[in-house]
Amino acid sequence: MSTLAYALFPTPLGACAIAWSAGALTYVNLPERDEAATRARLARRFPQRTENVPPPFVLEAIAAITALLEGHPTEPRDLTHLPLDMEGVPPFHQRVYALARRIPPGQTLTYGELARQLGEPGAARAVGQALGANPFAPVVPCHRVLAAGRGAGGFSAHGGTRTKLRLLEIEGAHFGAPGLFD
Repeated sequence: MSTLAYALFPTPLGACAIAWSAGALTYVNLPERDEAATRARLARRFPQRTENVPPPFVLEAIAAITALLEGHPTEPRDLTHLPLDMEGVPPFHQRVYALARRIPPGQTLTYGELARQLGEPGAARAVGQALGANPFAPVVPCHRVLAAGRGAGGFSAHGGTRTKLRLLEIEGAHFGAPGLFD
């Protein structure tokens, strides 16, 4: 990955992280427990890079991500136009991410449904592993992929399943048992 620099940006959920190459995003991360933890994650992931002022295409991405996280269910935000640098991302993960990006805000699929759409109906666990390694959350909306039975399943971002449910609530998604967002 040819990451040039990274930046933090404020959102209603906390400080998110973003990194970029010459023309695409190389990393997007939901907030850690606090801004210092988010900054430390970036420094570990990109030790040879520094925090910098984002170029215009990254500023556009920041605005779109922030708008999604502000949560206007009547105006769902789609992030599929944001360019992603997939250098170094395994081919299977790339296929999973491409399909996940097609799930509209406020809608969900299960890991099994995504595996079937990939033409690999027995690959639900592999789909979950790919999404657990997602370096582009929420641009690749792994939070929109649920466990069998439409339960929340896991989530690798800080806050785990609670963060996943919060993102789905922000998008106006309805699934699972009553009281799931309680």
